[in-house]
Amino acid sequence: MTKPPIAKPIAIATLVSGTLDILFAMILTVAFGRQIPNMLRTVASGPFPAATDMGAGGAALGLAVHFTLMAIMATIFMLIVRSRPQWLDKPWLAAIVYGLVTYVAMNLIVVPLRFHSPLPPKAISIATQLFAHVILVGVPFAFIARRYLK
Repeated sequence: MTKPPIAKPIAIATLVSGTLDILFAMILTVAFGRQIPNMLRTVASGPFPAATDMGAGGAALGLAVHFTLMAIMATIFMLIVRSRPQWLDKPWLAAIVYGLVTYVAMNLIVVPLRFHSPLPPKAISIATQLFAHVILVGVPFAFIARRYLK
């Protein structure tokens, strides 16, 4: 039996979750009285430290970095569930587990190492980031995978 192709579900998951997540980040940014272009430049500054001084180009680069990270997360998820399709029998569980894994990877490893963020994060950060990783990333990934890979 051949395995189903994963390019389409990766692309769809990247676009859906990437859009939901960046819109949520923009809403939070405005709610906390900050500027969206500055938030996007901060995202870009992860791999490109000079992006904070790049104006509109740095903000556009931040959007590209965001969707690149989402594509990486989507690819990993799709590869995992394609090799273990039984995970898609319980998509909510797969969504929660993968959301928690991506939360830990990004918020307790990657971001603190790159930006020297204090640990543990503030409660509001934990709550918003868990929501984003589980609901806005994990859930769409799981149901898109179930639709195209099951």
